[in-house]
Amino acid sequence: MKLKALSISEVNAYIKRILTNDPILYNLKVKGEVSNLKIHTSGHVYMSLKDNKSKINCVIFKNNVPEDLNLKEGLEVRVSGYISLYEKDGSYQLYINSIEVEGVGNLHVEFAKLKEKLQNEGLFDQEYKKKIPSMPKNIGVITSLTGAALRDIINVISRRYPKVNVKVYSVLVQGDRSADDIVYAIDFLNKREFIDVIILARGGGSIEELWSFNEEKVARSIFASQIPIISAVGHETDFTIADFVSDLRAPTPSAGAEISVPSYIDIRDKLDISKDRMNKVFENKVYSYKKDLDSTKKDMDIDYKEIIKDKLICTDNCLKNIENAINKKLILTRNELEYIGQNLNNLSPLSVMSRGYTLVEKDDVLVKDPKDLSLGDNINVLFEKACVNCKIQNIKEVD
Repeated sequence: MKLKALSISEVNAYIKRILTNDPILYNLKVKGEVSNLKIHTSGHVYMSLKDNKSKINCVIFKNNVPEDLNLKEGLEVRVSGYISLYEKDGSYQLYINSIEVEGVGNLHVEFAKLKEKLQNEGLFDQEYKKKIPSMPKNIGVITSLTGAALRDIINVISRRYPKVNVKVYSVLVQGDRSADDIVYAIDFLNKREFIDVIILARGGGSIEELWSFNEEKVARSIFASQIPIISAVGHETDFTIADFVSDLRAPTPSAGAEISVPSYIDIRDKLDISKDRMNKVFENKVYSYKKDLDSTKKDMDIDYKEIIKDKLICTDNCLKNIENAINKKLILTRNELEYIGQNLNNLSPLSVMSRGYTLVEKDDVLVKDPKDLSLGDNINVLFEKACVNCKIQNIKEVD
C-alpha cells in the first residue's frame, strides 16, 4: 500500500492535534529561569524558560499577563499552561496561562558570585587596565568565523581605517567547548608579538548563550593577556564577566571595531586642519619677521645717515676750532715775538749806535769807564758802520 504524501501544513496540524490532546502537555506546571525576554508592543510577552541543560520557548498573551508582573532576565518563575505547535513555522512552545515569580535564577546567582570573587581579587581594578593603542597596525579578532559579529567588525574597520591588518582567530562562542577555545585563542595571539590589540566579540544572546564569556577561566585569561583586550560581547544591555575584566568594554561588536581604530576621514580632516593652521602660523611668522626686518632696516638707514652726518659736522667743527686756535696762537706768538724783537732791537748797541752813539774798545775790550783809559792808549771808536782807530792825547772830565 502506497502512503499518500502529506503537505507540511497537514503534518503540522496533525502534530498540533496530538499535542493539544495530550492530558499532560495540555495542563502543565513548569519551573525555570527567564531568558530571551521580549515584551512586544502588542502586549504579548515572548521568552524562554531554561534550566542548566535545556530551554523551551514560551509566550504569554496579553490577556494572561498580570498587571503587576515585573519580569527580568534570570528570574526564577513557576508557570501554568499548555504545549502547542505554531503551525506556520512548525515550532512548538509553551503557552503560559499564569505565572508566578519565585526569585533570581541560578545562572544569575552564579554570575553575581563570580563577579564578586574576581572583583575582590582586583581583576577589575582600573590600575591593571592596559592602554588601547590609538593607531594599531595589527588587530586580532577572536570570534566565530560564521557569525554576524565578524562581518560587522570587518565592515566597520574597512570603512574607518582600511590600512590596519585584521587577524581572525575563529572560536566557538557558545557551548561546552567555547570557553576553552577562547582561552586558547587569547594565549595563541599573545605569542604573536605583532598583535597590537585583541577584540573578543560575539553577537547578542541569552545569558546561557553568552555564558562562555562569564567563565572564570576566560576572565583569568583576559586578565593575564599582555595584549590589551576589548570586550565586544552581546548587545548594549548585556554585561558579562569578560566586560569587567577586559581593558575596555564595547557595547556591541561594531562598537568594539569602531573604538579599536581611528577614523581615516577624521585623521585626514585633522591633518588638513593642522596643515592650514601651520600655514597660517608660518605666513604670520614670515610676515612678522619681514615687518620687523623692514622696520629694523629702515631704522638702521636713518640712524646711519644721521650718525655720519652728525659726525661729519662735529669733525668739521673740531677742525675749524683747531684751525682757529692754531691761527690765534700763531698770531699771538708772532705778536709776542715781534714785541720781544722790537724790544731787543731797541736795546741793541747797533740800534743805539744808529742814533749817533759810539762804542770805545781798548784791546778788543769794551771800555765802560773812562778811568780805564790812559794817555797814549790806542783805542777803537766804533760807529754803526765804521771803526776808527785813535790814540788818546787828552782826557778831560765833564761835569
